[in-house]
Amino acid sequence: MEMLSFHDGNITNLINSRTLDVRSDVNHRLQMHSSLVQRLSHERELEGHQGCVNTVAWNSKGSLLISGSDDTRINVWSYSSRELLHSIETGHSHNIFCTKFVPETSDELVVSGAGDAEVRVFNLSHLKERGREENDISPSALFQCHTKRVKKLAVEVGNPNVVWSASEDGTLRQHDFREGASCPPAGSSNQECRNILLDLRCGAKKSLADPPKQSFALKSCDISSTRPHLLLVGGSDAFARLYDRRMLPPLSSCRNKSSPPPCVNYFCPMHLSIRGPSSWHLTHVAFSPDGEEVLINYSGEHAYLMDVNPARGSGMQYTAGDALKLFSFNSVLNGVELKPSVSGVSRNGFPMKKNISALVDKCRKLVKFAEKCLVEDTDVHYGIEACNEVLEGHGQEIGTKLMQECLCIRAALLLKRKWKNDAHMAARDCHRARKIDSSSSRTLSCMAEALSQLGKHKEALEFATAALLLAPSDSEVAERVENIKKQLSAAEGEKSIKAKEGAPKSESPAGRVLSLSDILYRSEANSDASQDGARSEREDSDYDEDLELDFETSLSGDEGRDVESNFLHGSLNLRIHRREESATETSRTSGSCGSSTTSSLKDRSTYQPEMVIDMKQRFVGHCNVGTDIKQASFLGQRGEYVASGSDDGRWFIWEKKTGRLIKMLIGDESVVNCIQCHPFDCVVATSGIDNTIKIWTPTASVPSIVAGGAAGPETANVLDAMEKNQQTLCHNREAMLPFELLERFRVHEFTEGSLHPFECTQS
Repeated sequence: MEMLSFHDGNITNLINSRTLDVRSDVNHRLQMHSSLVQRLSHERELEGHQGCVNTVAWNSKGSLLISGSDDTRINVWSYSSRELLHSIETGHSHNIFCTKFVPETSDELVVSGAGDAEVRVFNLSHLKERGREENDISPSALFQCHTKRVKKLAVEVGNPNVVWSASEDGTLRQHDFREGASCPPAGSSNQECRNILLDLRCGAKKSLADPPKQSFALKSCDISSTRPHLLLVGGSDAFARLYDRRMLPPLSSCRNKSSPPPCVNYFCPMHLSIRGPSSWHLTHVAFSPDGEEVLINYSGEHAYLMDVNPARGSGMQYTAGDALKLFSFNSVLNGVELKPSVSGVSRNGFPMKKNISALVDKCRKLVKFAEKCLVEDTDVHYGIEACNEVLEGHGQEIGTKLMQECLCIRAALLLKRKWKNDAHMAARDCHRARKIDSSSSRTLSCMAEALSQLGKHKEALEFATAALLLAPSDSEVAERVENIKKQLSAAEGEKSIKAKEGAPKSESPAGRVLSLSDILYRSEANSDASQDGARSEREDSDYDEDLELDFETSLSGDEGRDVESNFLHGSLNLRIHRREESATETSRTSGSCGSSTTSSLKDRSTYQPEMVIDMKQRFVGHCNVGTDIKQASFLGQRGEYVASGSDDGRWFIWEKKTGRLIKMLIGDESVVNCIQCHPFDCVVATSGIDNTIKIWTPTASVPSIVAGGAAGPETANVLDAMEKNQQTLCHNREAMLPFELLERFRVHEFTEGSLHPFECTQS
């Protein structure tokens, strides 16, 4: 949109002001300026790996880039020459998922974590006296204490002695090189590695109201660069967790499972804190450069920004009860009604300054544009972005009257767009608008539509009826009331039929035969439109807890699929077990996450849910389903822009403040997983399923929202790509494993932990 500018100002004025501006962050502001970001284009491909490149990282000076791959090699590249300096045969037996330079070691120590559950440390100085082809060196340290894949490593700025590793075994371990260079393999008779800093093996939460007692797999971790005692972790549930390392218990061994230690904060968007599909989990968590914000990326959902300190900015805390109150009708909100501001007068009652007045006029034009998009049902996405600019970019300057109007328009536009969880975002906007004016029929009617799309027909009818009382002559509202009544009647009729028919008695567990596709799809059976309504009927059911399926796919080097023959080359590894039974069995030996039904109900009744920090911004357009190492990263030293990879081979860049898409680039033939910005320059390294690393620099001749500064019509291409990604998000299991493939397998229950490979070739 031409009327929208970015919040980092004019780059020419910024450059000219350097001679007068004594602030030290001027160069930081220039590093990833919007005019440079919009000129990003593909400069170079770094070739040297023979498999998917799962991790890339810069050293602190920005002179070197390290990468790890499915080929189990670590490559070190020169930034200045873009050439391969070292290619280390690590000795890992499975895919490398994470690599790092160890700080304050002159970039001589590097560390890797892999699918073989090992953490290995290498000293690059051992390669200096060897030829370029002689890259087989022994690790200077080898840690084998994890029992499952190591997905992420973390280092502390200024600390050359310690590395932290997060694993899918649910533990975060602290490896201190001063205490030893090795440890016995997991499961050995003399296993006494006392290096578990965080034991979350029984730390997963199904919802905010449920106690943390489910099996948990860590996927990501990060340490704050400004406050290194703060540790952020995320994994196989919807909640990111912030810990203070100074408050954690002493390091322990893995012999006995302990209860999860209390965290400083939970982070989760409110609409995801209620029980959702099991596929929702975190693939990446990261601190902002200043340590004041966190960025989390969801599998099967979007990326979100939160404040570390809930009292700062727009961050807010909520409880499980608050999440339910959002959908309840109450004619008086908090006993207070905010008065709309008078035109030309600021919130404090003083006349507006000229620049503020001009800003408000600009916001009014944006609101009118959004209203036009709503009425004409065109450019809905850009109407939403216009509202984002007003509400997120200038929410402190505009009056409450304009804010309430903009909130209602954005909610209505979200309900028209119908991307994943847009209805939840619309409900949030309606809730905010009601706090400004609880007697607005437009707000109540919009909330009724949002609840109707969410399958909450009873609540929707309350809001629609209230809207009709306020606007009895509004035919649109009257029609909405009648439609909701019909939907409610149909839903109750269907429920009554199911109750009369009764659920068929299931066979005994030992003799039951299940379709693998049913197991995979049953948590995804409902679309966004019916998630909450359908879930309310089965929340108390144990069906979702009967079986747990762990699976992973791998593609062969020939890109996995033969297009002409339609063959899928690779393997599908499955591990299926009964959650309750396996948990009970494990509890007999070493104490487990599982518990009896009686104690489970007792735990739930006595458990007091924690406060959770809600989202302050959402980033949409990408698709994160096919891999669980997909990053969402801050760009630049100020972190004013956010980037994430996608399953469609693209990567996306958004303005952090408003969530507006600024750039979309094609970075891979299949999937982009990793995005790492250079420490000082406007340079970005990306990697994914391809065997190469892409280097991106602002060399395009003209700014553009699409790759390479291409001229010509862009809008349709961008929206088309985003729409397709939203469709994939809503059918995420099909995107990972074709239904036709899954239906061919009929599986009996297996003992916990048994691994059964299947060759995935279509007959």
